[in-house]
Amino acid sequence: MLLSDVAAELNVSDSQVYHMVRSGELPAIKIGGRGQWRVERAKLEQYIAQKYEETAAWVERNPLTDREPD
Repeated sequence: MLLSDVAAELNVSDSQVYHMVRSGELPAIKIGGRGQWRVERAKLEQYIAQKYEETAAWVERNPLTDREPD
């Protein structure tokens, strides 16, 4: 997938996806003479699943509690 396709899928900016790829957060490959970035759909799906797991763990550690009115 092109980085722009990944950005559309995640509903984030192209620059955010580029940063995720360059930082190693999202696995990608560089192909062709001009070094175009590509993300395999399976890798993107794994990334999304990982983020769901991380979010679920965060929610468990940070429960929403009812607050008393001021």
